[in-house]
Amino acid sequence: MTVVCVMVALLVVGGLLPESVLAQGQPAEAATAPAPRTPWGDPDVGGMWDFRTLTPLQRPAQMADKGFLTDEEAAAFVQQTLQARDKDRRYDNPQIDVEFAYNQFWWDYGTTITDDKRTSLIVDPPDGKIPSLTAEAQERVRIRNQRPVTERVVLGSLAHGPEDVGLSERCLLGFSSGPPIVPSEYNNILQVLQTPEHVVIFTEMIHEARVVPLDGRAHLPGDVSQWLGDSRGHWEGDTLVVDTTNFTDKASFNGGLVGRGASGETFHLVERLTRVNAETLLYEFTVEDPTWWARPWTAAIPMKTTQGPIFEYACHEGNYGMANLLTGTRAQEP
Repeated sequence: MTVVCVMVALLVVGGLLPESVLAQGQPAEAATAPAPRTPWGDPDVGGMWDFRTLTPLQRPAQMADKGFLTDEEAAAFVQQTLQARDKDRRYDNPQIDVEFAYNQFWWDYGTTITDDKRTSLIVDPPDGKIPSLTAEAQERVRIRNQRPVTERVVLGSLAHGPEDVGLSERCLLGFSSGPPIVPSEYNNILQVLQTPEHVVIFTEMIHEARVVPLDGRAHLPGDVSQWLGDSRGHWEGDTLVVDTTNFTDKASFNGGLVGRGASGETFHLVERLTRVNAETLLYEFTVEDPTWWARPWTAAIPMKTTQGPIFEYACHEGNYGMANLLTGTRAQEP
């Protein structure tokens, strides 16, 4: 099924009728240009958006006191990063050396940093780092590390048998699909579709789609949790604000990049989508979980318009890991 067909199905099932922080790094005329409008008058944030970037989520230690790079520093950073990722690697452990599914050829991190040459995608706290964990979260991490089986269900790692093979290995969870959406190794395309009453946010990774109502309805009851949370949207000027609660505690939240252990019951996400100019959509998100982080934190990710295509996420098809695991074990048995 094509992406277009998937989107049409989503709109029909949802009862929809189809309708035919970055500003400082942009030129003044681009930052203040009127946002494009839909035929019904809303800001137009629709289209396909490429969010690949070499800018790291967190500021590297060697740049601790530097929020932005000069032109020369930016060029050197890009060159060094690309050279490091093109370097051949072998591991001391021969098992590790052959167990990974991909080599560098398959990665698609991009070749540029953000236009404003920020040293991190995190803009708050000012140090560009994810805040420290609470005492409660540190204790949860300690317990998890003592009993690693608790993370296999989510991450699909450390599997000693078929019972341990998790959701990630079966391609049910992805590390950049969100929410929130964070650049990763591949599938860094976002598609947004709009009608007067709804917005569909569709990620290439895991082909996840959220249908976000804009009609002011309340969130679901607190005892109803969902894999992608419960999203509600509204407009603040030219910015689409999406408020999401009611996450399940089984979700990975980017497979550890954003949290892994954050509680679904107390995790709160606010996303902001702003059309900065014809080529750029600014995606900002703020996450908070008082049981996990010492304070909320915010990242800003500029996305560039693209013609796509969005690739089908055919991940689990042709996955012979389980068959090979069982076959190898049978061969070792007396």
